[in-house]
Amino acid sequence: MSNKLNGERIGQINTPFGESQAIFKIDSENGSFLFLSRHGEKGYSRTAPYVNYRANIYALKEHGIKQIVSWSGPGAIDTEYKIGQYVVVDDLIDETKGREYTFFKNKGIGFIRQNPVFCPSLRLSIVDSLKSLKLDYALSGTYVCTQGPRLETPAEIRKYAAFGSDLVGMTLIPEVFLAKELEMCYASICYVTNYAEGVVDSEYRPGELFEGLSSDRDRETVANSVSRFPVIIAAIAGATNKHDMNCKCQLSMERYKKKGIIGDDWHEWIAS
Repeated sequence: MSNKLNGERIGQINTPFGESQAIFKIDSENGSFLFLSRHGEKGYSRTAPYVNYRANIYALKEHGIKQIVSWSGPGAIDTEYKIGQYVVVDDLIDETKGREYTFFKNKGIGFIRQNPVFCPSLRLSIVDSLKSLKLDYALSGTYVCTQGPRLETPAEIRKYAAFGSDLVGMTLIPEVFLAKELEMCYASICYVTNYAEGVVDSEYRPGELFEGLSSDRDRETVANSVSRFPVIIAAIAGATNKHDMNCKCQLSMERYKKKGIIGDDWHEWIAS
């Protein structure tokens, strides 16, 4: 399977929450899927606190998407994880501040259970794909999501470690919560970019990525991991057909429907 996938730019969507990032249609041997870069179409133009998460999730739902596979490059708090290793995270801690993480602001709906945090069926598809490609991965991990864009202090990392956090990043929240509100499956693949502040000794080197928190060797290893994502995502696109995707994620708003508070049209949940 080729590492390169052909993509057709579909464009951006105007939503009730603003304009989404551009969406691309990707064709692979295992089927077609859509791709959206949360940080910008070209380069890294928008840091995590300022991504329009609601517009992006809304746009994907508008295109008929039922399953979302995201990826994130967190730092490792637990040294059992290796640089460049893939991690299929299974839990989250929210340390963000002031992000818009619900479609139902000022409404009486949206009390949704968060266990499991990530779609079990979609996680299984991810694991099967990584296994079939013979890639090094960890089956679980707790990801603490910080506000950013600054990196964390050593004391903060010690606090997160005491909480039971394994990885620290800035992007998975509120994406996963928003996806649940629109009854979409969501799971994530992380790739370890560096060890978090204070976990290992790192010389401060101005002008380098994370000011030296990531070494030249680390960056090379991470680049190799990132380069495999087209193949990984294409494999997942095929693997989702092997598992029952009619999961409970698509019933997360069911009790509100049963009570007659909302109907079947998800647009009305937001507009009402």
